[in-house]
Amino acid sequence: MSERLFVLSQHILPKLALTRLAGCFAGWKGGGVTTAAIRRFIARYHVDMSEAANSDPAAYATFNDFFTRALRPGARPLADARLVCPVDGAVSQLGPIDSGRIFQAKGRDYSAAALLAGDAELAARFADGHFATIYLSPRDYHRIHMPCAGRLLEMTYVPGELYSVNPATARGVDRLFARNERVVCVFEDEQGQPFVMVLVGATIVGSMATVWHGVVNPPRRPAVEKWDYRGQDIRLAKGEEMGRFLLGSTVVLLYPAGPLKFNPQWQATSPVRLGEAMAS
Repeated sequence: MSERLFVLSQHILPKLALTRLAGCFAGWKGGGVTTAAIRRFIARYHVDMSEAANSDPAAYATFNDFFTRALRPGARPLADARLVCPVDGAVSQLGPIDSGRIFQAKGRDYSAAALLAGDAELAARFADGHFATIYLSPRDYHRIHMPCAGRLLEMTYVPGELYSVNPATARGVDRLFARNERVVCVFEDEQGQPFVMVLVGATIVGSMATVWHGVVNPPRRPAVEKWDYRGQDIRLAKGEEMGRFLLGSTVVLLYPAGPLKFNPQWQATSPVRLGEAMAS
């Protein structure tokens, strides 16, 4: 299928129905059927099971258990850097936030305020800051970790579309990351500076979860919902797990203005791994 036809199909596919169906299958304890599906997925996407804490496909009762599998100890050492990569994946885009606008792909951008569910006050804190967008493909490890130590301030569930978030769709759909369903997590670092991690949903992404809340969706709420954690003193260390996708998607990170310098090896489409140096 050509890229243009693929993008056009995104507008007409019953994305929510497909996602619900996939979610039902992913949570089903199907015995040999589940194991066969896992083995087929491993072969199709060349998943490296030698990195998994349990490399036996038959050990996973559900496809979700396999998809959110843990890594073996020591598989992702943390670099000695101010910020480390929070996921396995590939860089979609990164760079400066230009007067509140975030670059998506050639000829396309979107506003930080739209990404943050219309919270203009929060978006203003990142108006001339920095962003990194990282795409997780089906073959990747799908737990999300902290780029630095942080204290959780708030979380917002934002209802939206369920377009695919692969590179072709990013090039072809306006404001993709600001229109898809997402979970916005706001932290402050050890210096008291804010940063945001946005977990973006997509077609077939059955749910998103965080370690402090559990599964955020489903249910898929009809309106924005916010949780305030300022009174609970929830702190996560650099490299500690903060959430996970049940099937693949994208993470968008926002940082305020300041002397942040991304790893020079990070360029659009560059593969990245959890724990490697992201920025200083």
